[in-house]
Amino acid sequence: MPAYHSTIKEFPLTVANMAILPIKTQFRGPAPVQTSNDNDIIDESLYFFKANVFFRTYEIKSEVDRTLIYITLYITECLKKLQRCANKNQGQQEMYSLAISKFDIPGDPGFPLNAVYGRPQTAQESDTMRQYILQLRHETGNRVLEKVFGEDGKPNKWWICFAKKKFMEKSLSGPGQ
Repeated sequence: MPAYHSTIKEFPLTVANMAILPIKTQFRGPAPVQTSNDNDIIDESLYFFKANVFFRTYEIKSEVDRTLIYITLYITECLKKLQRCANKNQGQQEMYSLAISKFDIPGDPGFPLNAVYGRPQTAQESDTMRQYILQLRHETGNRVLEKVFGEDGKPNKWWICFAKKKFMEKSLSGPGQ
């Protein structure tokens, strides 16, 4: 059975070989704000997460899939942090600190999937990619928080149980973190 790929076919911008897609967000960044009620790339990543996280390989069919891969890896990092949180407020603080913590972008020596992603060619491309990934991290963290801590405010074990899974046997955090 193959992994699930994004259904988004049109993407207005790319940086290196990663698509910059419109997202439903309040956070500033280079991604255009999506005004329609259609699913954005973060919605798709959350929807496909539980199925895709079991795959060791993933065939990349477009630049949109590279964005989906990054978000899937970041969701795993979010779940690792949220499994130690007792309530939504503590989870919110963890998601914010995780989003703004130092992170590698494609082309940096610490980035786990440099073979799959292109390196930004200019300093401006590098800055745009860093801003876009930061915007994705903020919005993804907020949406994962809503999934994990539902209306009752208690952690959802059906999300937390995926904290130990590694998509493609990779992790955005270094060993031991």
